[in-house]
Amino acid sequence: MTPAAGHPLAATSLRFGYGTNGLADLRLDDALSLLADLGYDGVGLTLDHMHLDPLAPDLAARVSRVAHRLDILGLGVTVETGARYVLDPRRKHGPSLLDPDPDARARRVDLLVRAVRIAADLGAHAVHCFSGITPDGTDPDTAWKRLAEALAPVLDAATSAGVPLAVEPEPGHLLATLPDFHHLRRILGDPEPLGLTLDIGHCQCLEPVSPADCVRAAAPWLRHVQIEDMRRGVHEHLPFGDGEIDFPPVLAALAATGYQGLTVVELPRHSHAGPHYAELSLPFLRNAAAGAAAGTTKPPHPGEPSATPERSTP
Repeated sequence: MTPAAGHPLAATSLRFGYGTNGLADLRLDDALSLLADLGYDGVGLTLDHMHLDPLAPDLAARVSRVAHRLDILGLGVTVETGARYVLDPRRKHGPSLLDPDPDARARRVDLLVRAVRIAADLGAHAVHCFSGITPDGTDPDTAWKRLAEALAPVLDAATSAGVPLAVEPEPGHLLATLPDFHHLRRILGDPEPLGLTLDIGHCQCLEPVSPADCVRAAAPWLRHVQIEDMRRGVHEHLPFGDGEIDFPPVLAALAATGYQGLTVVELPRHSHAGPHYAELSLPFLRNAAAGAAAGTTKPPHPGEPSATPERSTP
């Protein structure tokens, strides 16, 4: 539903999810049940061997079972493709869309095309992906050319499936910032299914403007949102309250865009305590959304009573 003119959506209308890459020690069914029990609206489902293996020989049957389970639990879903070793057990995130070997690049393209088809079968609102790190000895023009060529069949699949492809600017990657996303968009001729995954922590880490301003700038292309705390200049995903982000203005800006997809907590390196952080994160986000609606600032650290003074940031 689109907000009426002059009446932007309240931040409390945002839909929150939690990423399965932060629940890697749980069986997928247990992870989904946990998130439903905690009150999440959805899940960021990373295609990986321990949850939904995109290379499994019985993939269609597995996808059907997951779709049924999501429907029973009332969970929305975004399909994410950031599994570290799903294609290569020795190279993190390898091979990438920028790999010098065309056969290696084709394996990543195949994964993304599979992801699009899985997303369509699950009723997902987007498929997330990223460029990868520029290989040693590869000049920028060659890297951008490889990226554009590799994404062409993925975008064709996304068009056929009616599922947006949401590219994520990732610190250290070829496509690292919002201007980089727009560079790719121009190279590709601004295809309709190409959208943006905006990671709020990455905005704090790398972008020259505030995360709330990043949300406003990204609004026309926003198809997926990831969220966590972070500090300026340090690419480390942190639990809410452990970084520097003032979340109510970010959520207010996000609600004002009319964004209707999931806003997914991404804490993969806290997976050892995933249920604990999943339990803390949703109340924090809901309090921040309420603060956005009330025009207040940073909510208390998770677990602190609302009357406690604000946590200072370094």
